[in-house]
Amino acid sequence: MTVQQLKYILVISETGSMNKAAEQLYVSQPSLTASVQELEREIGIQVFHRSGRGVTLTNDGAEFLQYARQVCGQFDVLTEKYIHKGNVKKKFAVSTQHYSFAVKAFVEMVKRFDTAEYEFAIRETKTGEVISDVAKQRSELGIIYLNDFNRKSMTKLLHANGLEFHTITKCSPFVYLWKGHPLAREQSITFDQLEAYPCLSFEQGDNSTFYLAEEILSTNDYPRIIKANDRATMLNLMVGLGGYTLCSGIICEELNGSDYVAVPFEGENPDDLMEIGYLTLKKVMLSEMAKIYLAELRDYLMLDHEI
Repeated sequence: MTVQQLKYILVISETGSMNKAAEQLYVSQPSLTASVQELEREIGIQVFHRSGRGVTLTNDGAEFLQYARQVCGQFDVLTEKYIHKGNVKKKFAVSTQHYSFAVKAFVEMVKRFDTAEYEFAIRETKTGEVISDVAKQRSELGIIYLNDFNRKSMTKLLHANGLEFHTITKCSPFVYLWKGHPLAREQSITFDQLEAYPCLSFEQGDNSTFYLAEEILSTNDYPRIIKANDRATMLNLMVGLGGYTLCSGIICEELNGSDYVAVPFEGENPDDLMEIGYLTLKKVMLSEMAKIYLAELRDYLMLDHEI
């Protein structure tokens, strides 16, 4: 097994085609095929299903790919640092559903480091992209939530991508809205009270399912619903249209501002908790930055949850 063969596997997986991969790698298609077949014989598994429409990963191949990415990534770092004598910055990235507390923890973590020596990234994005980013090592961590409705499907999806979910805290759902909203002063809010106002939801893409929704009770028949793709727009819609969203109630006022409130949601199932946690690749050691980020995240979530 060679690093070159591992890089071949990565490119073939990304392109889904032996021919396209060969063009990108500047090797002949027969030579590429022979190299992959040699690797498969050596490791004792079939990495790809081959058909007239291209190639797809087998279950064994998907697991192998996770390790191949790690090896190739570390090899590139070693090559840059010790062969090319480059000034390689340490990198840390996290992908997250649209949570202000995830951004707050990131801010506090970055403050501990010299940003001239490190390369940091945070991506607030769709649920499917959070999963993809961690699976493809674009981000070291992913922040999402599970509950009784989506747990089975999400767990299956995470397993297929070689990911593990680690719980940080559990919380009851809240209605998040503008402080000038007619319901902002209520002790709790029911669905019947919300019927006259638009429900705000984060877009998850054309091919998404209910299980990827960032809001609980995504299968409910909302008489009014408006989708947005970023947190700032969501907040503007709360003010301009009297919209609301269902959330964890753990809000960073420092980042979102003090013009919004979270009111306990009085649903039909009081045991329907949101379980907030983070994603990692299976059997992977966390970096120093990841450990510090998670410590900041736990501190913020636990403190807010206790309040």
